[in-house]
Amino acid sequence: MVLPRRDAPPADLAASIQALKRERDAVIIAHYYQDGEIQDVADFVGDSLQMARFGADTQARTIVVCGVHFMAETAKILAMDRTVLLPDTAAGCSLADSAPEAEFRAFVQARPGHRVVTYVNSTAAVKSLSDICCTSSNAVQVVSSIPREVPVIFGPDRFLGDWVARQTGRELVLWQGSCEVHELFSAEAMVQQKQQHPGAITLVHPECPASIIALADVVGSTKKLLEAVRSGPEHATWIVATEPGIIHQMRKARPQGEFLMAPAIVRGGTQGACTSCNTCPHMKRNTLEKLWRCLRDGSPAISLDPALAARARLPIERMLAVS
Repeated sequence: MVLPRRDAPPADLAASIQALKRERDAVIIAHYYQDGEIQDVADFVGDSLQMARFGADTQARTIVVCGVHFMAETAKILAMDRTVLLPDTAAGCSLADSAPEAEFRAFVQARPGHRVVTYVNSTAAVKSLSDICCTSSNAVQVVSSIPREVPVIFGPDRFLGDWVARQTGRELVLWQGSCEVHELFSAEAMVQQKQQHPGAITLVHPECPASIIALADVVGSTKKLLEAVRSGPEHATWIVATEPGIIHQMRKARPQGEFLMAPAIVRGGTQGACTSCNTCPHMKRNTLEKLWRCLRDGSPAISLDPALAARARLPIERMLAVS
């Protein structure tokens, strides 16, 4: 195995990244939760559904996914004939990790006759066990597309599944997974924050527990929350209950606005509230220097078994067709 060179990066990383991108016929896709400096060099910034669509449609020979591992896997599934790079392959996902393949397979096999709806925040192996995938943008739409008489398994996020169940009036069998960032928001501290900022508009991602969603003015995917800011008042105060990377785009959309991170429970369960505990440590593993190195070296690249990728592709394509 050839190890990547560790020489010093250039002074102007952004310019070097743009040059390497042209050399490699590459596009850079970034999630809203990436650091702002990565979002600013990306060709496209979006949520999981938007990233999947962009990756499927691009003609570039190399796709660099600035996000976490399952996002790069999804891009590879939809573009097996192209090179898909991830700046740091250790950028995992606590939600995807909460659904190991063998355990999820047993869960599904114990419930014959159920349609399996799997959130894209899952491994390729778990996607391959599913009938259709969804994102937070289209989860309600996907579940609503299934006849009401057909029982549904929803995984791996129990909080998103609970929200979808309430939105659709469906009884869903929920896999008990969760996101370590979204489950940490503190309802008690948020109530105090809203009292301190009367008139603030509260934006909540549906991966949060029901007690947090109950405090929201707007509930939705990162795309929907950003759209709410873009169409909202210029000088509003916004309380944001999702990963703080999204605020980079929100400030661009409404530079006169004030953006406050919703407080979270301190990791480890100690007393008090925290405004940095809601930062995803996995998303933040990617850096501008790692992005430059992966473009320069053409690695690390995502590799998938073709048979597994073919099985995982079908539920993703069904999701895209529904959307």
